[in-house]
Amino acid sequence: SPSSSPSVPNSSDEESIAEEEMARIMEQVEEKKQVIATIRNKPWPMVKKLEVLREAQAFVEKFEGALGKGKGKKFYAYKMMMNKKWIKFKRDFNNFKTQCIPWEMKIKEIESHFGSSVASYFIFLRWMYGVNLVLFGLIFGLVIIPEVLMGMPYGSIPRKTIPRAEEEKAMDFSVLWDFEGYIKYSALFYGYYNNQRTIGWLKYRLPMAYFMVGVSVFGYSLMVVIRSMASNAQESTGEGNGDNFTFSFKMFTSWDYLIGNPETADNKYASITTSFKESIVDEQESNKEENIHLTRFLRVLANFLIICCLCGSGYLIYFVVKRSQEFSKMQNVSWYERNEVEIVMSLLGMFCPPLFETIAALENYHPRIGLKWQLGRIFALFLGNLYTFLLALMDDVHLKLANEEAIKNITHWTLFNYYNASMWNESVTRPPLHPADVPRGSCWETTVGIEFVRLTVSDILVTFITILLGDFLRACFVRFMNYCWCWDLEAGFPSYSEFDISGNVLGLIFNQGMIWMGSFYAPGLVGINVLRLLTSMYFQCWAVMSSNVPHERVFKASKSNNFYMGLLLLVLFLSLLPVAYTIMTLPPSFDCGPFSGKNRMYDVIQETIENDFPTFVSKIFGYIANPGLIIPAILLMASKEHANAVHTSLGLLSTLLTIHKPPFTSQVFSSFTAVGLLKGTMFLSTLKFTSRIFS
Repeated sequence: SPSSSPSVPNSSDEESIAEEEMARIMEQVEEKKQVIATIRNKPWPMVKKLEVLREAQAFVEKFEGALGKGKGKKFYAYKMMMNKKWIKFKRDFNNFKTQCIPWEMKIKEIESHFGSSVASYFIFLRWMYGVNLVLFGLIFGLVIIPEVLMGMPYGSIPRKTIPRAEEEKAMDFSVLWDFEGYIKYSALFYGYYNNQRTIGWLKYRLPMAYFMVGVSVFGYSLMVVIRSMASNAQESTGEGNGDNFTFSFKMFTSWDYLIGNPETADNKYASITTSFKESIVDEQESNKEENIHLTRFLRVLANFLIICCLCGSGYLIYFVVKRSQEFSKMQNVSWYERNEVEIVMSLLGMFCPPLFETIAALENYHPRIGLKWQLGRIFALFLGNLYTFLLALMDDVHLKLANEEAIKNITHWTLFNYYNASMWNESVTRPPLHPADVPRGSCWETTVGIEFVRLTVSDILVTFITILLGDFLRACFVRFMNYCWCWDLEAGFPSYSEFDISGNVLGLIFNQGMIWMGSFYAPGLVGINVLRLLTSMYFQCWAVMSSNVPHERVFKASKSNNFYMGLLLLVLFLSLLPVAYTIMTLPPSFDCGPFSGKNRMYDVIQETIENDFPTFVSKIFGYIANPGLIIPAILLMASKEHANAVHTSLGLLSTLLTIHKPPFTSQVFSSFTAVGLLKGTMFLSTLKFTSRIFS
């Protein structure tokens, strides 16, 4: 009967119940998501927040995937699993990228103990290492390797052979230490490279590659420095104003709760302590009251003393350079007399910065401002020393060029007499004269390269010896002799040394300036500098952590990166001037280097265009190089404020071009110069008239 049969539930009722359950679960999931999003604003204790957050996340993770049906549910679970794995992969990959940054952990450790100002030097050193690594790859891959693999072998021609008079002592350590002997006639220097237009089965144009790589070194460096300055400027403008509530922010938001390593926690603790010291110093400097008259007197006195030191340094360099010119005329010269200029320059760079820092204590500037003053003074010192050194080299080069023609005639006469001597019969084939017996020219380019290499190596040795004697041995003496001394060595004299930021930064910048100038005459100099920067990073990191103490007045290094880059950009420009002068003005040596046999080094461009390009390209290049077209183009880019200065500069430029006309403009210069100047003058008058109307 119907009453005794079991009741069967209706399928429509089951579907309605399932839909109601899913709607309820969906509503609860949305509520839990809302709790997760707003839990930070709840006025609850931290323990309750964490408990509620874990429960809400567990509920969402459990029931969010159950809202799907059949294949949709499995696809949703798979998508959620892949999303979690992708998030974990991105986190691990970011950690891997951080671990791949060279010396990142060392720099972080130094920053936590010594502050951001000391760490900024090591960041700058790492950046310089990367730039030099690219320059080394450029020179090594496009100049040195092609010449070694495809050029003429060692000993085949005079420029790749040691002269007969030098063979006996070519492998002596004293000779090699002065970069003479086998090193002088190696691929390390300019004179080794031959002037063949093409070499090897690839027809590689080595002279053109040498010239273009030398130009590209400056072009790449300029691009990288300007790009770095622009990047630093964007970061500094995007930081916002964080000057309000400084101590509150540092107190409550400085700690990183993801730290699980005890050593990392100690470093973070030291870093937070250092940041508080930095902020306290900034606050004290902003509220400090001082006697302005006494401060002005002390600052004037300090500047007077520093100017006296700079003048004395310049006179000492001048005196030593004059002595070195006298020593160069002597036969038997000792090692000190040969390297007196490099030794004196290195010693001045070692002792003058600490003297400047001692005098600067009278000025009582804020540490950040004092650092910039110190950098400017050391910059003036190094700049004077460097350009005095360059003037001495130029004097030596001009003396060698004066004797170049006589040596060239002697060489040709020796070869002529050898091949036309009466001892040879016409039926006998004359063997070629051995390259070691051919008279050599001075090869002033190699001489300049050797001087730059010597100066770089002496600077490396002085830097390392200074760290060992001035920092490490001093720290050992204070550490072990403090227990048995009459006074407290740590608190009094000599105490532990502080890291000299300004001296190290300026030394790094001017060393790079020497690399830029010397790399054109010594392609291997960049490789020496890469090794120097690599060893300096490890050696100085060890020295600063083992021998130095944090500065007594700790301060931030914010906005100082662009100051370093500005100095580096100025040194880059000053380094370009001597190289451009030698390329455009001085004739290359007749028997060494890739440009031998040419009137000027830049003639390789015209030679390449004439031999490897169609005729119309040479004509177009000649017309483009014509001042009659260059002058109006420059005037077109000049604003009305700079029109008078541009007009004066172009007048001087046209005069110089009239006196020193390059060969590639000599054909069309005379016919276009007058017309070009007339067009430029007319355009300048129109520009001035238009500017007056619209102003």
